[in-house]
Amino acid sequence: MATTGGAASPFAGVGVEETGPDGSGAHPRPGLLHRLHGPLVTAGALGAATVAVLVRDPHRPGSWGWCSFLGLTGLPCPVCGGLRAVNDLLHGDVVAAVSGNALVVVIVLLTAVVLGVWTVRRLRGSGVEQPPLLTRAVGTAVLVVTVLFTVLRWTPAGAWLQP
Repeated sequence: MATTGGAASPFAGVGVEETGPDGSGAHPRPGLLHRLHGPLVTAGALGAATVAVLVRDPHRPGSWGWCSFLGLTGLPCPVCGGLRAVNDLLHGDVVAAVSGNALVVVIVLLTAVVLGVWTVRRLRGSGVEQPPLLTRAVGTAVLVVTVLFTVLRWTPAGAWLQP
C-alpha cells in the first residue's frame, strides 16, 4: 500500500493520484475509474435490465408475472405497462411506448439526461458522488406527479393513459 505522509493511503491501487496539485498529498484527486464508478455501475445495471426486457417480451401476457395491485383492485398501478413501454422504446415505437405508459417514457428520458449530466460532471472531476437532482424537493415532485398520473389514469378523462 502506498504511503502519503507516513500513513498508508486508502486510495492505493484504485486509480487515485496520491498527491494533490501542490504535490503535498493533502488533497488526493480520484482517478478516472474511481470518479466514474457510480455512473458506470448505474449504466451497467440499467443496461442489464434493458437486455432482460429485450430477451423476455413483455407483450406476451404473464411473461413478467402479473401486477398484484391490478389483480387486487382492478386498477392499473403507476408502472402498469412500463415494461411494454420500455420494450417499445427499444424498438423505436415511441407512440406505442407512450400508449403503454407515458410516465415511464418521461422517466426513461429524464434518467438518460441525468445519467449523461452525472457522467460528464464526474469526467470533469466536478460534481458529487451521487447523481444530480437527487434532492428531497425532486423526490417530492416525483411522488406528487406519480400520484396525480395514477389517479388521472383511473378517471374517464384519463382513460387514454391506461395500458
